[in-house]
Amino acid sequence: MNKLSEVILIRPKNFGFNHQTASSNSFQNDSEFSENHRSLAIAEFDSMVNEMLNVGLNVHVIEDTAHPIKPDAIFPNNWISTHPDGTVVLYPMSAENRRLERRLDLISTLKKNFIVERVIDLSSFEIENVFLEGTGSIVFDHTNHLAYACRSSRTDVDALRILCHKIGYHPIVFDAITSDRMPIYHTNVMMSVGKYFVAICLESIPNVQERNHVLETICRSSKEVIDLSYSQLNSFAGNMLELLFANGKSILLVSKTAYDSFTFDQMNRLSIHARILPISIPTIEYFGGGSVRCMVLENFLIRR
Repeated sequence: MNKLSEVILIRPKNFGFNHQTASSNSFQNDSEFSENHRSLAIAEFDSMVNEMLNVGLNVHVIEDTAHPIKPDAIFPNNWISTHPDGTVVLYPMSAENRRLERRLDLISTLKKNFIVERVIDLSSFEIENVFLEGTGSIVFDHTNHLAYACRSSRTDVDALRILCHKIGYHPIVFDAITSDRMPIYHTNVMMSVGKYFVAICLESIPNVQERNHVLETICRSSKEVIDLSYSQLNSFAGNMLELLFANGKSILLVSKTAYDSFTFDQMNRLSIHARILPISIPTIEYFGGGSVRCMVLENFLIRR
């Protein structure tokens, strides 16, 4: 697992329920969204930043632009990723209003302050209706150069393989479904890869051969498997992120919803690997359909 230079978060201007993404994201809730909910979401975001700063994380907050309106700007991990070799990847997004989240000014800032060796821009795949939504679609195991991905309307296997060829990773592809037998739209909803563990909802992988292949791959990478239930998946337990400090210690970001779903045994096992930081973001989860992992853009680039 690579040490982070910092993490980047986007403070939202127009957070809200995104009608363009709702058909494939069963975690979103379409109810009466109001300006009060928007204010609550911003307050949750600010509180999350403060909690991350208080534990010593290097957090860089970028303000969302007021125009154009981007209801999901709070989830930057879907349109960009950074890699320790100096690579920045830009991804093809399914919803048209999410494509507006790509910001040249952020890329320019990265190039100014960090060593960027190359930019892999896959956004042109959007013309062909081919999508691959960043570290939502792909859960990277950077230590072992693996890229886990469940097939969905937002995760194209051919695009994944093209990216893996360019960055030297091996794709691990499988189908995953919700408890209602619908395709899981993003892989980071059902699994999280840490330095020494993988938390994963194995029952969401219906094909036994694919499930065994995923399990065998995890075991070969010498990581402990922490199996999540469907109930925990629905509580965003798969959508957590381990961040490694320079001193080798790590912290595990989880939402309070996910934290409350863990069993005593799971809590103990996770605590062996990292300090757990529960963060309360119920408004963001309810209307946005994403949790803490979706909100964090890891910056692995080396500072100039």
